[in-house]
Amino acid sequence: MTKARKDFKDDLKWKVEDLYSSEEDFELDYQYVKKHLKEYEKYQGHLLDKENILYEALNFDHELAKIMEKIYVYAHINNDSDTTDTKYQTMFGRAYKLYEEYNEVTSFITPEILKGDYELVSEYINKNPKLKQYERVFKEIFRMKKYVLSDKEEKILSSLSTSFNTPDQVYSYLTDADMKFGTIKNRNGEKINLNERTYHEFIESTNRKERKVAFTKLFSTYGEFKNTYASLLASEVNNHNKVAQIRGYKSAREASLYGNEIPVEIYDNLIRTVKKHVDPLSRFWKIKKYALGVSSLHLYDTYTALTNGTQKKYTEREAEELLYKALSVLGDTYIDDLKKAFKERWIDFCPNDGKRSGAYCTTCYTVHPYVLLSYTGTLENVSTLAHELGHAMHYYYAMHNQSFEDYGYSIFVAEVASQVNQILLSKYLLNHTTDVEEKKYLLDDLIRDFKATIYRQTMFAEFEAKIHEAAENGEVLTHEYLCDTYYKLNLEYMGKNIVVDDLIKYEWERIPHFYMNFYVYQYATAYAAAIKIAMDIMDNKENALENYLEFLKLGATKTPIESLKIAGVDMTKEDALNDAFVYFEELVKELESLYKIGGEEHE
Repeated sequence: MTKARKDFKDDLKWKVEDLYSSEEDFELDYQYVKKHLKEYEKYQGHLLDKENILYEALNFDHELAKIMEKIYVYAHINNDSDTTDTKYQTMFGRAYKLYEEYNEVTSFITPEILKGDYELVSEYINKNPKLKQYERVFKEIFRMKKYVLSDKEEKILSSLSTSFNTPDQVYSYLTDADMKFGTIKNRNGEKINLNERTYHEFIESTNRKERKVAFTKLFSTYGEFKNTYASLLASEVNNHNKVAQIRGYKSAREASLYGNEIPVEIYDNLIRTVKKHVDPLSRFWKIKKYALGVSSLHLYDTYTALTNGTQKKYTEREAEELLYKALSVLGDTYIDDLKKAFKERWIDFCPNDGKRSGAYCTTCYTVHPYVLLSYTGTLENVSTLAHELGHAMHYYYAMHNQSFEDYGYSIFVAEVASQVNQILLSKYLLNHTTDVEEKKYLLDDLIRDFKATIYRQTMFAEFEAKIHEAAENGEVLTHEYLCDTYYKLNLEYMGKNIVVDDLIKYEWERIPHFYMNFYVYQYATAYAAAIKIAMDIMDNKENALENYLEFLKLGATKTPIESLKIAGVDMTKEDALNDAFVYFEELVKELESLYKIGGEEHE
């Protein structure tokens, strides 16, 4: 059974005291920001009067924004630690409201700067060199000029930000706190509460009955809420489409990708390329079916390991030491910096009741990154830890090499460092065993990771594109439409040799990334980039490590495409994706050889 948060030791919890030593200190900063928001009034209408006024206004905003970030991170990580705690629900609500107020009172800045031109700003930078720290910000503002609205319209949109975020917030509370999935008896006859955290243990179980019961119960429960989830997702899609339309974009997808300087062709190329390479996944299902000894392979069979003898559990300390070894190819400095995450308690391991599901890394520029996961000791948990610490180190290096304005890297490159860590961990384990059964297990793990990141995330990306386009064309996003669309995509992406169970049609309900506006495709593109980077480092390719570490320091100082080129990957070419499938094919072939199964397809 899951436990209350208070029952876990402090060394397994993230150190929120690094942000604020007490809630009283949080309140002091909260009131400070609240008080100083009114001071923006004196700059409104005067930003471009003189270079010194522009600098004074931006510097004032710079300092207040850093405090605002600290307030927001403190409230949101406390709330996510236990979403059932009303004290932190209230704290987060207040912080979010303050953030909304901050966005509203600062909404004049961009439109007012755009009343001038970049030549004027350049002139001001020459007159006052202190303005140079905002140079990239100025360039980004003028790049977005044609999609920025009037002062009044920007203020209206800012004032509606809480409403726009309501579907995501309701989704989080519904999924993480309010929904109950009942209990399941495990093989020992113990009753276990089924939730998003314990589901992972059941679906990975070597006991097929447990897997099937968990799968059936979880998705049947989601099915009971299909109208609610359809309403939430339809509202989210409508918000994306309407805002994009108001700003003058052709679509919500274009709006999201343009904001990150990514050509829409990269999105389309991803979907097209992945669909061309379903065959090796079908071959993997054939191996899985044979290895598990089942007459037909179902979706609930795909998460369990191929072999029974290698499902080792790792304590938190064992996971830490393993990561130091696996990531040692990144150099001594990287490992020394990584150790800070454990010594300084950046990580929250506790799988407590009410904790936000999933895993993530967030950061505060003036403090350090924070990592959330629900750790139960599986290899998947260790891999997740490696993943999130990849994010943390990316933040850490950007924070220590860039200004507050420039440290936040694009979401297009956000998943690269995390995936590099996961790949290095898996390859380390594979290269340090001579046990055939363990090799099978590790190859299976690598293949499943590829499937989850390339095939599955691309399927999510196509689903997201389809439902936004359908809504734009007047289609009502009923649960029937959403379920039917999602089920058909599963048939396309999962290939042959597997039974696509009917209940999977409800899976879209449990994917939080559908509330993040065209985020998921970047898992796939980033994984393809990460494969090349990791393989180049492991192969000691000239300057590969140095280039990668330089990439981690860039923050937002270069476009995401240019940043990846520094790391040795050109995502504008098809080679990166095609090379990823060569890598995948090699993994499948090696597993086929261990099981002595031919690669040809049979119906």
